[in-house]
Amino acid sequence: MDIEQIEHAREQALAIFEAGVARVKGFNAVADYLTQNPIADDYHLISVGKAGSSMALGALSVLKGRIVSGLVITKHEHIEDELREYDNLVCIESDHPVPGDASIASGQALLDYIQQADQEAKFLVLISGGASSLMEVLATGMSLEKLSELNKVLLSIGYDITQMNQIRRAVSHIKGGRMANYINGRETLALLISDVPGDNPAVIGSGPLTAVDEDISRLALPAAISNILEGVEFTPPPAAEQFDNLEMHIIATLEDAKQAAAYQAEKLGLEVIIHPEFMEGDAAEKARELCEYLIHAAEHGVHIWGGETSLILPSNPGRGGRNQHLAAIAATQLTGHDNIVFLAAGTDGTDGPTPDAGGLVDFTTVAKGAEQGCEITDFIEAANVGNFLDLSGDLVTTGPTGTNVMDLVIAIKF
Repeated sequence: MDIEQIEHAREQALAIFEAGVARVKGFNAVADYLTQNPIADDYHLISVGKAGSSMALGALSVLKGRIVSGLVITKHEHIEDELREYDNLVCIESDHPVPGDASIASGQALLDYIQQADQEAKFLVLISGGASSLMEVLATGMSLEKLSELNKVLLSIGYDITQMNQIRRAVSHIKGGRMANYINGRETLALLISDVPGDNPAVIGSGPLTAVDEDISRLALPAAISNILEGVEFTPPPAAEQFDNLEMHIIATLEDAKQAAAYQAEKLGLEVIIHPEFMEGDAAEKARELCEYLIHAAEHGVHIWGGETSLILPSNPGRGGRNQHLAAIAATQLTGHDNIVFLAAGTDGTDGPTPDAGGLVDFTTVAKGAEQGCEITDFIEAANVGNFLDLSGDLVTTGPTGTNVMDLVIAIKF
């Protein structure tokens, strides 16, 4: 394959990824739902999450003057300029992925906003991934310092995500459906973008409007956790009737993004293979597994995976994230195989603590870095692959996308 063919394949891979992201973009998902399912009356808008700005704009584009007021809480530098033009909206940028002082302030702003609305008010609540960090109202006796310590212990003792979330919800006044206590039976429509496997609304943003029947006071907790929680007044789950006037729909998922990516590939005249399994596990191992399949067993065409891998970092990691690492390892496997391009990127446009979404590599990637005097294995060992991919010209940088449905891998084999 000549370089022109590789460049064409890279352009196709990017177009396929962008089409997948566009389908689940907050603006598009909300606007499409409200257009297909019209609602009457005036609404108070609450939009929280990494897609909070985009989702809010989607609602405003359809409902226009029927949004009487609104509160938008999203990640720092994620408020879109267009949103700031609405005088009836309060826009707050908060802390993510680790809750901080801004998270506590935005949580209180949320409660104030809900409680100031009259009893006849109707709420349109838009929730996306990141909401659990961006806003928090801690239980009596709990503090940010205790929450940080609790999270470290939960991770160190091997609790799974279900067990960890059960405890995190109990020390919050808004997680696990507890936000419903403040809405207090008023009519509410909740629209969610899923960033979790299985699309469970109780897990998306820690489920602020999803009832979870649990009581951790009955659990036999390890001493390391009990000591931290001493003096904390656990918040009981809301009464069932608090959800009587709540309607909830998940409007965008990873599967939606995969299907939209496949549709774009078909429009480009390419054969498509959607892999149904959830992509997870160690990023390096997964990259080797996928490349082994692509090189030796895969049919020609576009291969689409979705999920979220993990990455164990050294004590002083460099620039990068799980998708950049996935792409860099793939680049080492594809050397000598000139008929495959491989893209791994986060649908939210950020990968790890970087402004880049991921990487797009092929058989030339390792050599391009070497021409700059860089050995890719050194960057992989230092978890610094972002800098290598920058030098080789293989970073994927989109900026904030207005959504988050985990990660996509798009590979094209000729």
